[in-house]
Amino acid sequence: MRHISVLAGSAALCAVAAVAPAIPAQASEVLITAQEASLPPAKGAFSVATRGITRGPRIDYVADPSGGMHSPIRLQMKFESFGGATIDPASLKVTYLKDPAVDLTDRVKPFVKPTGIDMPDAVLPPGDHTLRVDVKDSDGRVATSSIVLKIAP
Repeated sequence: MRHISVLAGSAALCAVAAVAPAIPAQASEVLITAQEASLPPAKGAFSVATRGITRGPRIDYVADPSGGMHSPIRLQMKFESFGGATIDPASLKVTYLKDPAVDLTDRVKPFVKPTGIDMPDAVLPPGDHTLRVDVKDSDGRVATSSIVLKIAP
């Protein structure tokens, strides 16, 4: 008799599990490791100024609406093209400006679309992290943008 109640209990547990909604796991992606963050800062000046009128693409960093900069963060950037050109997502290059520079492109690639980058749970260690983002449009014009992510402890 006891054996039957254990089976009945197991069946009830399975029924509850089948009815309960699945809770999606938050998958965080490491953007910058602690070891990479400990590298010395990049040497030299990194200017991103442009002169004159250009129809080249534009890269805009979208600030996290929560205002907090605690890891993990939502790394979101918008790409905009002009003059009938389109953004070439395959041309994207994301570099962590350290000495030596760290190529983060492969870590970001799964989150890239022609309209930009949307990495919902990017993990970074505390500190200031300078990223350089380069992208081309279908006419071969290049856009470069640098952002500093300030991550609180």
